[in-house]
Amino acid sequence: MKEEKPHPMSEQLMTIRQMCDAFEVTPRTLRFYEARELIFPERRGQHRLYDRRDRARLTLILRGKRFGFSLEQIRQLLELYEPGGTNRTQIARTVEVGRARLADMERQHAELSEAIADLRLHISDAEHRMSAASHKQSTG
Repeated sequence: MKEEKPHPMSEQLMTIRQMCDAFEVTPRTLRFYEARELIFPERRGQHRLYDRRDRARLTLILRGKRFGFSLEQIRQLLELYEPGGTNRTQIARTVEVGRARLADMERQHAELSEAIADLRLHISDAEHRMSAASHKQSTG
């Protein structure tokens, strides 16, 4: 059986610039998440170095933000992680929070769809009135 080598990025430390490039975020974003104790880069003098754990956490943070989770929700979910464990509690809580967020998004989507349809109707009505006014003006 062939022994698998770890991915070259799995243990490599990354600089703040490399993290910014890899995740398409700004240094300010990384420092913000560090200040909020969501990621924990190694400090070597003035340099921040990010390991595999930081990259995994940032991936989850960005995914959570994309889905509209609050930073506090993201923090709570990250804190449930148990290295080497099944993470059943973390997964169950993620599903719970995800379902609640999905319900909110679906409600917002329905409201937005209704508003879009209503606005289309109002625009169409206004266009018909403008056309009628122009026609009346040109024949009158």
